[in-house]
Amino acid sequence: MTRPTPAPDTAPPEAPVPEAPHPWAPTRARLRDGARAAAVPLAAWLLALGGLGAWAATGHAGSPARPTVTGARMYVPGPGVPETAAFFRVTNSGGARDRLLAVTSTAVAGDVSLSRHRMTERGAAYRDEATSLPVPAGGTLDMSPLTADVTVPASPRWRVGDRVPFTLRFEYGGRVDVVAEVVRPGDG
Repeated sequence: MTRPTPAPDTAPPEAPVPEAPHPWAPTRARLRDGARAAAVPLAAWLLALGGLGAWAATGHAGSPARPTVTGARMYVPGPGVPETAAFFRVTNSGGARDRLLAVTSTAVAGDVSLSRHRMTERGAAYRDEATSLPVPAGGTLDMSPLTADVTVPASPRWRVGDRVPFTLRFEYGGRVDVVAEVVRPGDG
């Protein structure tokens, strides 16, 4: 007996079933979303790098505080007034911030103090004693009757045009000696 030979397989081969993408496989949508998410931090990094490069190119990176003092003046005290005010313009050409810690004078009897001018909620001004005054890197502390000053015990012998020596002591910039001219309020 002969066995019948099986008929050749005439059915078309089955098409391969596509596999589901692996959950971590990159797809076009995932790549697009990832690029968008990375754009903001990358832009911030490039901006910071550019700013640091510009800061370094101007010579300020790593340079110490370099305070210089100009515009030294002191108001002539009024009759019977126990205190007067001295003002200085402090410019820091260095790349590090500094602080004015104290001001002294050999021509003053008593303590000299730093102060800020403040306003109450109702608009009244008052003097607030300060332990230090900031001098920004590459910036200026410009003392005035509206910002900050040095409160000085008054001497009845001071007249307009007199010159009074002061020493300003900075946290990093050391000591700076300067001479303030006595002026009338409003003259400087």
